[in-house]
Amino acid sequence: MATTLISGGTVVTATGRSAADVLVDGEKIAAVLAPCSTLLGHDLAGSVDTVLDATGKYVIPGGIDAHTHMQMPFGGTEASDTFETGTRAAAWGGTTTIVDFAIQRYGERVMDGLAAWHEKAAGQCAVDYGFHQIIGDVNDDSLKAMEALPDEGVSSYKLFMAYPGVFYSDDAQIYKAMRVGAETGLMTMMHAENGPAIDAMVAELLAQGKTDPYYHGVARAWQMEEEATHRAIMLANLTGAPLYVVHVSAKQAVEQLAAARDNGQNVFGETCPQYLYLSLEDQLGAEGFEGAKWVCSTPLRSKHEHHQDRMWQSLRTNDIQMVATDHCPFCMKGQKDMGVGDFSKIPNGIGSVEHRMDLMYQGVVDGKISLERWVEITSTTPARMFGMYGTKGVIAPGADADVVIYDPNGHTSIGVEKTHHMNMDYSAWEGYEIEGHVDTVMSRGRVVVNNNEYLGSKGHGQYVRRATSQYLV
Repeated sequence: MATTLISGGTVVTATGRSAADVLVDGEKIAAVLAPCSTLLGHDLAGSVDTVLDATGKYVIPGGIDAHTHMQMPFGGTEASDTFETGTRAAAWGGTTTIVDFAIQRYGERVMDGLAAWHEKAAGQCAVDYGFHQIIGDVNDDSLKAMEALPDEGVSSYKLFMAYPGVFYSDDAQIYKAMRVGAETGLMTMMHAENGPAIDAMVAELLAQGKTDPYYHGVARAWQMEEEATHRAIMLANLTGAPLYVVHVSAKQAVEQLAAARDNGQNVFGETCPQYLYLSLEDQLGAEGFEGAKWVCSTPLRSKHEHHQDRMWQSLRTNDIQMVATDHCPFCMKGQKDMGVGDFSKIPNGIGSVEHRMDLMYQGVVDGKISLERWVEITSTTPARMFGMYGTKGVIAPGADADVVIYDPNGHTSIGVEKTHHMNMDYSAWEGYEIEGHVDTVMSRGRVVVNNNEYLGSKGHGQYVRRATSQYLV
């Protein structure tokens, strides 16, 4: 097996940083050594196959994006990134593992949905991948199937309190599913918005002639997120199920999560880059139909209400535990433009899988989070939350050699004509400038990106069978 020495860098973990060399043997990290250590010989650099010079750079575990939707059918179309294009873009941005969502639709069987997503992803991915399971039809058959998910390496499932007629589960269905989750150790993931009330608000706005993308955010008011988050927490409290609320965007929802955690409940939250940087006024409220680029659910929130500041604060205080992307890209032409004249027909989703690591590093530069916290919320906690830690999310002997060499003195300009490998005809992050750069990306010991050159290939990525959460108290 090939051996690689990453020398001269600063290894950054969730708990600290130190000058160290990293020895990779095949697909695994073999050792983390003091600089110039002779423990494994006096000429280690001369005895390995490859030496990667990380002088002046950070050596971090590969990013884990635990919320993506490749090839997801939605709103009469399908997410524009395939598993091939989406995982290639992930690799470019320093993400070496994704966890996507297999879907059971109404009237379908859970295991058939999981099998369909395995078929989509197998042999296509540039980096490793796992699955959560969406339960879109909670019934006796699907509840029984949930019990078998851990044997498939799927230790989490997702329910929706939104999208009536598509994925929506009522309170009784949520209660029944959470009972199974509590008994089997499955993590319950929740899209927390009050779907029926939102649909009523949408109908009112359209009847008033308010059809622009801006009103997507108005219809999905923060009250609908706070209420649903509280309801999910109470049902989880009743059943004893661990709860993970996805794409938290409202500061009031954070308060609900923080209060539950203060009471000792196994309740967790995820936010996304769009809720840290973008706003209802500046993006959804862009001139004409441009705001459609940023239609996603939960929606972008008002900057005047300071939701973005609260999201950064929640990352510092661990009221929100990690950052994913909810990567669900659609092109403007032929997809987003389905909603011209009716914002409710705009496919919901933003493409960010390529830029999450950079955008969060800019938070380090701006003094919003620490360097160690950057690694924690983008890699280590996702690994722990979803049963991969030890193999993923850490620079340590025995772990997969998923390693990123990041240059804090480099620069990244985001834009379609600059840094853009996602299968989209626009960038939601056009014009963003990052004071850092992904120089080298290693996936299970193979260099897939190096010095602005892609060296990976589809089929390299392997399915990750996940254990139960390692983050529970």
